[in-house]
Amino acid sequence: MAMNAAMTTIGGMHPRIAIMLPVLALACIGDAHARTVHRCVQGGTVSLSTAPEPGSKCEAKTIDDNAALLPNLWGELGVFSGTLYEWKAADGRVVYTTRRMPGAVPYLKFTVETPQASSAHVGLGTLGTPRLDAHAKEFRAAAKTQKIDDAFLRAIAHAESGFDPLAVSPKGAQGVMQLMPEVQREYGVADPVASKQSIDAGAKLLRALLRRYRGDFTLAAAAYNAGIGTVAKYRGVPPYAETLAYVEKVHALHVRYRSALRLKPLDPPLRAAQ
Repeated sequence: MAMNAAMTTIGGMHPRIAIMLPVLALACIGDAHARTVHRCVQGGTVSLSTAPEPGSKCEAKTIDDNAALLPNLWGELGVFSGTLYEWKAADGRVVYTTRRMPGAVPYLKFTVETPQASSAHVGLGTLGTPRLDAHAKEFRAAAKTQKIDDAFLRAIAHAESGFDPLAVSPKGAQGVMQLMPEVQREYGVADPVASKQSIDAGAKLLRALLRRYRGDFTLAAAAYNAGIGTVAKYRGVPPYAETLAYVEKVHALHVRYRSALRLKPLDPPLRAAQ
């Protein structure tokens, strides 16, 4: 979904770090390379814990120590403060949780800012084999005119609409390139279901995004999905589940379309140093 999309910190802390502050405190206990944090819901409240909490409905989430993007496990809670507690469970295990359990003692105080509700979506198109026949003439012409990667343009269209000119997203994006109404106006789209108009406008937008992000396909895809302002706010790919899934899908499709169009691979295989 092509969007036009302002950076808030807590005590000078980057929002992505603030979101995960208590989770990082939990994850620092132990020496594994991946940590399991339990997201627990009880009585309309949510907490994070190193083990399931009695009386709560808990879901285990694995966090890779080396992850470039950390997930928001809280949900859309705005800015709030809480306490991380140390608690001894019935089986003798020491558990760290953000819910005050019987006999728990405070371990640290924290303030968290969670992301606002995302206006992004994962796209209507699904992963599959490249479709080089879909609007082929229009894609070739638009990519050549705007001097952008034909494979990337097709990957975006595939992820966005599955090449369906009549596609309409739950957010109101339309056409092959799933352009929002304000983007249609900006790029002179008179008929959003006209494939050529949609593809030409989508190519112009992608050219502008690739220039802004100096050829970084990942950031261009993230901005196409969630908006330039959101990418600027998080200084990279936003931590929205929809955008993360979308960027992954576009990358996979980009690789496939590069191969189908007989273009050089995005990431040439490495060779051992001699």
